[in-house]
Amino acid sequence: MTRQLTATCLLILALLWEVPVAAPANRAIELPVLAAISQNHLGVFEILLMWWDKKPEPNPVQLQWRLAGVTLGSTHLGSMAQAFAYAIERTPSIQHSGTVSVQGVAYQPTSSDGPSAGAAMTVGFIALFKGEPIQRGIAMTGTLEPGGQIGPVGSIPDKVRAAAREGYRTILVPRGQIHDARWNLNELGFQLNVTVKEVETIDEAYLLMTGRRI
Repeated sequence: MTRQLTATCLLILALLWEVPVAAPANRAIELPVLAAISQNHLGVFEILLMWWDKKPEPNPVQLQWRLAGVTLGSTHLGSMAQAFAYAIERTPSIQHSGTVSVQGVAYQPTSSDGPSAGAAMTVGFIALFKGEPIQRGIAMTGTLEPGGQIGPVGSIPDKVRAAAREGYRTILVPRGQIHDARWNLNELGFQLNVTVKEVETIDEAYLLMTGRRI
């Protein structure tokens, strides 16, 4: 079994039900996550805090979700595991051991499910392993597809509204989804004073979100 497959098997996302400890501010990645809910067209904005203790054990590295103000559904947790495995694969020169913790933060308790944060989480995990910060003001939606492609998602206008409401001025969306039978994101972006850009791969998204190449 390869290291990546072993790591995938250990993505047991140990659910910690107690109130989590604070993330170490100097080593935490703050990752914006956009979601939509059926009750309105305002969208939901969350922050995922990611940090890595870099301890020699466990080896290979383990991922754990710290349950706090955000509850994730099984599809979202599966996307997190997929993103984590891909990030390990893309950073082969790094010693992947210890524990990576992820905690959701929202203004009020909320829940989300679905794979649409997969691409953003992938960028976050790669940045965490490389020690590179996510630039503020940029958010993304899109699924992680085989080969590092970014796949289509739904309810993008709601997610753009959520990002704009929180002061984000650049929103990355999957290539081919700015214009849709259901929406025109260029027009919406003009109304909200935000820039919507299409991205096709994790490499493209990483460059825009960190200013650096993988």
